[in-house]
Amino acid sequence: MTKKQSGFAKLAQETSLYPQEKLMPYKQGNHSFFIGLPNEISMQEKRITLTPDSVELLVNNGHEIWVETKAGEGSKFTDQDYSEAGAKIVYSPEEVYKAKIILKIEPPTMAEIDLMQQGQALISTVQLGNQSPEYIRALNKKNITALAYEFIEDKVGGMPIIRAMSEIAGNLVMSVASEYLSTVKDGKGVILGGITGVPATNVVIIGAGTVAEYAARACLGLGAEVKIFDNHIYKLRRIKHALGKQVYTSTIDTRTLEDSLIQADVVIGALRAEKGRTRYVVTEEMVANMQQDSIIIDLSIDQGGSVETSELTSLSKPIFRKYGVIHYCVPNIASRVALTASTALSNIFTPTILRAGEEGGLEEMIFAHSWFMKGVYTYRGSLTNEHVARKLGLKYKDLGLLMAARF
Repeated sequence: MTKKQSGFAKLAQETSLYPQEKLMPYKQGNHSFFIGLPNEISMQEKRITLTPDSVELLVNNGHEIWVETKAGEGSKFTDQDYSEAGAKIVYSPEEVYKAKIILKIEPPTMAEIDLMQQGQALISTVQLGNQSPEYIRALNKKNITALAYEFIEDKVGGMPIIRAMSEIAGNLVMSVASEYLSTVKDGKGVILGGITGVPATNVVIIGAGTVAEYAARACLGLGAEVKIFDNHIYKLRRIKHALGKQVYTSTIDTRTLEDSLIQADVVIGALRAEKGRTRYVVTEEMVANMQQDSIIIDLSIDQGGSVETSELTSLSKPIFRKYGVIHYCVPNIASRVALTASTALSNIFTPTILRAGEEGGLEEMIFAHSWFMKGVYTYRGSLTNEHVARKLGLKYKDLGLLMAARF
């Protein structure tokens, strides 16, 4: 006897409300990566992306790591340290660039791009303020999938690598300022901070992010007077809360900023780019009106700088003078403490690599997580980052559309 269906059951069946059979998604097994760590050849870079301890962990999880000889020496890691951790030591750039994934600090030079293989993956900085259209074209010619680690976010929208390096830079910037204010370096001959009976030094910080926070902590701890400028009220409010004390804050008003710069002993440029390049907020005229032997430390220089008179410098030649003002514009300031910086980087890269292996590969990681996808700026021969495209005057393809085509 056929069981009579209720009206609702019949309707559900007709309108496909019943659960339908569907194949379960197939999750790939662990993917093994072949990673190369080249020797850094530009900007006197001393950091390395993975420490020997991290290499050992990755090798034990099935990944293959090749390290170019002496790549870790700037961070006080020897070839023997990496060899004992399970890495293979190679003795030429040609060898290390055979790896499927190149993991490095500075963006590769054009000569290094020539050594890269078709279809490789690259994870490094991009330092957009210092790049050219030819650089992007060279990557695309070799179908490189390139990720800039300064663009990579975490699940909550933070930038873990940028924050780690910003903490280091913020702590370092005061030691740099103190060094170049001293008579030994032909500076103003004043102490950074303040002592009894002597007016405190004046520090102007442009930007209210992580660098500014840690720089301000160091300044206030030494007794300096600090003024912080930013055009985002929420950032100014956040930094006051983080510092736990009242501190002078202001939006970037030209007249107010100019008056503060005239009195400043130290100016720190700490703005982060929001649309591909930091805009100048300190003009050449403002710099010309500053005190002789005062110092500008422009930490935004890797994005083009926030001071109009800033020019890229290096660790070996870190300063120049213009209008009698000392300019320190080293983009990789964290390399001054390479061991600390390398350890911080390695602590972020290692779990990310392990996660990507569990996801089934780098591409699977990119397309499964929007926060990781944000690091991609070239993908298989196409520029995919809008801000990079606008800065360099190039066309780009939306990575989301490429993702849809992929599936």
